[in-house]
Amino acid sequence: MGIIIALIVFSVIIIFHEFGHFLLAKKNGIGVTEFALGMGPTIFGVKRGETTYCLKALPIGGLCAMVGEDTDEVGENSFNSKSVWQRMSVVAAGPIFNFIMAFVFALILVAVVGYDTPVISKVEENGPAWEAGIREGDVIHSLNGHRIYMYKEFRTEVLMDNSGEPLTLELERDGEIYSTVVTPALSDNGTYMIQIYGGTYEKTGFFEILKYGALEVRYWITTTAKSLVQLVSGRVSVNDLSGPVGIVTMIDDTYNEAKSYGWLDVFLNMINISILLSANLGVMNLLPLPALDGGRLVFLIVEAIRGKPVPPEKEGWVHTAGLVLLMVLMVFILYNDIQKILL
Repeated sequence: MGIIIALIVFSVIIIFHEFGHFLLAKKNGIGVTEFALGMGPTIFGVKRGETTYCLKALPIGGLCAMVGEDTDEVGENSFNSKSVWQRMSVVAAGPIFNFIMAFVFALILVAVVGYDTPVISKVEENGPAWEAGIREGDVIHSLNGHRIYMYKEFRTEVLMDNSGEPLTLELERDGEIYSTVVTPALSDNGTYMIQIYGGTYEKTGFFEILKYGALEVRYWITTTAKSLVQLVSGRVSVNDLSGPVGIVTMIDDTYNEAKSYGWLDVFLNMINISILLSANLGVMNLLPLPALDGGRLVFLIVEAIRGKPVPPEKEGWVHTAGLVLLMVLMVFILYNDIQKILL
């Protein structure tokens, strides 16, 4: 059952991404020849007007094939016949729709559960935070000058830093703001800890739900971006990445743990995972890499600056090379996922 739910989660996120491309293509008068969920051979397809709507064999990925998108075709309803700004809107719509989906899911989550307040619920005695004067009930306002709205922001910043360098915190106690410096201590597992705990959830009103829904999405977008920076800088290995198999396994494990608490808990956990995955897909697709939406946007930005497009055959070579590299990376990640499961 958990695997079925994982496939449903994947499918909803992917189809909404492709629907963004589809909707903006139609709005701008671009013909869509195929709109598909999945990859590989077609299992089922139905044609409505100029578009064939398909379900494909492999439940990974999706497709919104537009007239002239990867060719030099310039008919009235072709991708290339539209202005550079119209084409940019179509390409950017997929990732933007992922962010919209993440925001809608975040609103549901915050409305039902509340937001995790940056309130400290426990401080280990004689630990680094205790020695710095931090106590239970203190409210975290900022970390190293960065405003903190949710405890998860603080926790992630500390975990990602892991340098052992002193941390400057601004906190509130009894209505008074005070600052302190905490020097993390190296734990037995090789990470630096300051030994505090928090994250008490609190219900809030309508406008605060909108605020914290947006902050929830911002958190996952910035966390994804920072993780990519750590990957590029070598602080995180490619071996630490999870592909589709790893994500399905994670969803399945989460489902099996949550179902004992009831379907509401399962639903909320799936909503939380969907926010993560949708924001992650949006960020990844905006990377300026060949074959991704971000790579296509780079060529369109170049066209807007120079006043004429890059020759289609040259752009095609770049995207083809990028697609091959992405497929190689995906195979490597899939291999890693399977190895982790087997071990």
